[in-house]
Amino acid sequence: MLSRSGRRKSKNPPPLALAAFSPLPQREWLAVVSASRHKRRRPLSYWSGHLVTGYGRDMTGRMILLDAKPLGAADVAEIARRNARLMLGEQAMRRIRASRALIEHLTGLGKPMYGVTTGLGACVDTPLAPADLIAFQHSVPLSHSMGIGPALPTDAVRAMMTARISGMAAGGTGTSERVVMGLVAALNAGVHPIIPTWGSIGAADLAHLGHMARSLRGDGEAEFQGRIMPSTEALALAGLEPLDLREKDGHAIIVANSLSTGTACLCLEDVAHLIDWAMAAVALNYEAFRSSLTAIDEHALAARPAFGQREIGARLRVELAGSGLWKDRAARRLQDPLSYRCVPQVWGGLLNAFEQARLATEIELTHSGDNPVILAEGERVVSNRCMKLMSPAIADLPRFLSARGGSRQGYAELQKPLSALEAEIRHLANPMSLSPLAVSDGIEDQSSMAPRVVSKTAEIIERMRYLVAMELIFAATGVELRGVVDSMGEGPQRTFAAIRALVSPLDDDREMSTDMTRVARMVAGPRY
Repeated sequence: MLSRSGRRKSKNPPPLALAAFSPLPQREWLAVVSASRHKRRRPLSYWSGHLVTGYGRDMTGRMILLDAKPLGAADVAEIARRNARLMLGEQAMRRIRASRALIEHLTGLGKPMYGVTTGLGACVDTPLAPADLIAFQHSVPLSHSMGIGPALPTDAVRAMMTARISGMAAGGTGTSERVVMGLVAALNAGVHPIIPTWGSIGAADLAHLGHMARSLRGDGEAEFQGRIMPSTEALALAGLEPLDLREKDGHAIIVANSLSTGTACLCLEDVAHLIDWAMAAVALNYEAFRSSLTAIDEHALAARPAFGQREIGARLRVELAGSGLWKDRAARRLQDPLSYRCVPQVWGGLLNAFEQARLATEIELTHSGDNPVILAEGERVVSNRCMKLMSPAIADLPRFLSARGGSRQGYAELQKPLSALEAEIRHLANPMSLSPLAVSDGIEDQSSMAPRVVSKTAEIIERMRYLVAMELIFAATGVELRGVVDSMGEGPQRTFAAIRALVSPLDDDREMSTDMTRVARMVAGPRY
């Protein structure tokens, strides 16, 4: 049982955190902790029916421990998208308790503390009466629940919840132990607050976290077991009580960039998949074009080791292992177009930016603080290799890769959506954080616009999938027309087989939107 101060009484059973070191299933520890809140222990059959059915049925069974080792971006994606369960270890619990003890000590001394004994933002000079401290914390989520627009998807909500728990477990937020464990229990039970998409400028995702806190307090709506319902009903079905906010709790929940950080983790996973598939597309295109492989020569790349290019070269050499292109005079041209020669440099730059974005995201993920993380806006990495492959003057292949020559269009019309997607990506890559409006009576006069930056990145990724899908389709046709399918490297052979499993050869003109959608859907997932 928890005392009103948030400290655990010594006669209580071990905390949920110790589930990581216990042979008992996690749901039994959830039963123990939750039953203590109800002041009686309910049978485990009750908890099995409410905590493991529905959303829990789809869980992978994997348990991710947050303790001395912090979460990584991949862990967030595993929890958000593949329903792994999050568990807090004893070191994490000690950090949470230590920061909470300091809040209670300073509150007892009557020390001025922003958001605890004072108002927020421009109201920082307004002291709160001692009798109003807890009521104020309950009002904070309500006053910040001003989001608008469609509801966030479930994986974004789960990523946001995970990121907020991670920040709290780092220590320094002063959150009550009961609030942290309530968030963990809701996440693992599959209680997902309904949260509008728009409303944050990146100076803490106040609106989104306000809606999350409001819902988990029993005010608002939540999704549970595939149904949207009043959050009080969802919590009751999951066997959970509404969050009981104490001093600092309301402010601690909302003062973070958890939506930006959590969804950035999801974008990182998407970009990692996209890079893998892009390398597959490049290797297959090399085969179709009969490109020279000197551009990926290890010693040539080492002579001027720009960021990431050696790693890209190594990936492509593995892809093209066993290819006939390694033979002397296998290349058609002495010097290929720059879009072929500069693949290691261009994609190496993206790989370097990807690692920097991952580092920045994980710094924000693994630390508590109310400063927004600034993420890269997106890369202008758009290739015109597809156009080159359709040009008979450059590629020595039929115009537009038409198997019937000029009597058919081939892939000619796909140049238009390709060009349109490229233009949209360039538009989306423009920065939007240069001149934000000052808010909060001029107090908050700088912001990163991080949620929209991450959202734009996701839109870029969606369009890039179609560009990579087009190159895969064009290159698969190119190697067939070239007659080199049997002499390709191991990677291009696997890629070609994957494309042909989804898209038949273009023997005659046909509707191609379906083909592109199928391959783009494949590109959205992990490779092989």
